[in-house]
Amino acid sequence: MAMHNVRIKLFINKITAYLNPYQRITIPEHDAERLRRSELFVAVEAYLSDDTRIHAARKLKAELGSEEKKLQASIDDDQEIIVTSDNGVTLWWYAETEFPKSNVTSFSPGRRRFYRVIFHKSNRKYVLDTYLPEVIKKGRAAIAENRQHRLFTNSPRSRSSSYEAEKTCWTPVAFQHPASFEKLAMDPRDKQAIIDDLTDFQEGKDYYERVGKAWKRGYLLFGPTGTGKSTMVAAMANHLKYDVYDLELTAVKDNTELRKLFVNTTGKSIIVIEDIDRSVDLTDVKPRGKKKDNKRKSSSESDSSTTLLRKAVDKDDDDSTKLTLSGLLNFIDGLWSACGGERIIVFTTNHKDRLDPALIRPGRMDKHIEMTYCRYEAFKVLATNYLKINDHQLFEMFGEIQQLLEEVDMSPADVTEHLMHAEKKGADTCLQDLVAALIDKRKDDAAAKEKAKTAEAK
Repeated sequence: MAMHNVRIKLFINKITAYLNPYQRITIPEHDAERLRRSELFVAVEAYLSDDTRIHAARKLKAELGSEEKKLQASIDDDQEIIVTSDNGVTLWWYAETEFPKSNVTSFSPGRRRFYRVIFHKSNRKYVLDTYLPEVIKKGRAAIAENRQHRLFTNSPRSRSSSYEAEKTCWTPVAFQHPASFEKLAMDPRDKQAIIDDLTDFQEGKDYYERVGKAWKRGYLLFGPTGTGKSTMVAAMANHLKYDVYDLELTAVKDNTELRKLFVNTTGKSIIVIEDIDRSVDLTDVKPRGKKKDNKRKSSSESDSSTTLLRKAVDKDDDDSTKLTLSGLLNFIDGLWSACGGERIIVFTTNHKDRLDPALIRPGRMDKHIEMTYCRYEAFKVLATNYLKINDHQLFEMFGEIQQLLEEVDMSPADVTEHLMHAEKKGADTCLQDLVAALIDKRKDDAAAKEKAKTAEAK
């Protein structure tokens, strides 16, 4: 009897499908295992929440996600949104929720949410091959635009080998750094060159696929302390709207852990290793029994972070328990670097000459950016930011400062210290303080050079 009823139901469905000229596609919220939300569902939700489409719905839902900057509105259940595609095809979208008929306890979500799209069956190929992929693309773009960017740091490795421990190797916080290229103290021409390079990378997916390269790019930021290397990273992240992964190498035990960290990063991200010359000394890693050559490094150049990492490197004799230069190079541009896409890797250093040439060659660190002392073009940016003085006023007032900045090496951070609190002290007082500081530093530099010459002569 049951089989007979099934056959009748199938026959009715065939007749209905033959007479009904429309087809529908159901997009459930969760995957088959009900463990995570479907990426397609999330993309459709963002696509339909666009202001140009959602205005037709009478009832909306508003939610504030943990990673979003603002309220996100979406269509409520039993609402209809009619969309006309670019080539004139009409589609009807609906949001619906089904609730279980029984009260059986389950660890999976009880209710089932889904979107349905209905269209004429003559447009089936277009909807599947063109329209829905475009929905995914636009939905992902909307998600990236609205989400709160995050700053991650790698947690110390847990002794536990559980799945949960593997998924918590990065600890996130909201990324709220206010840096921007507009306010970055740098020559405008140099800034524009960097912006153009970042834009080419961000829009270069097709190019990287065509030439057969992993979609990644390396930047080496080098220069004295206080020249804005960390601020540059923040400006890059805000410009691209990427997450930032701050990789602390001293917390990484071996190459295997380094690979796990990389695999657990996401696309649209910047992976940063700051002060790489101070946090790691991989050139000293030798096979067991060979003495390390430390003649190039004086005791004054050794610091606690390097000592900690060397202890971690030398703890075991087996190479599989070491963080090595080879492991770091593979992290940057080996096979593992191609896992995922749209990633930027940034090294910062105060001493470029101390780095192994293999670490910073093109293909690993593609673009080398020197962060210099504050010169006049960078000072004009700082004066505009802190003193609210435009370029015309700068030209008339700052001839002496321009000359001093060409003669004296002072970092943008030190210059900024003399321009702060202009609202209380007044712009003129701030500028006078800066001129006095530059003159004093010029005298100190001259005295230091003279002292060095005298010592050399002896």
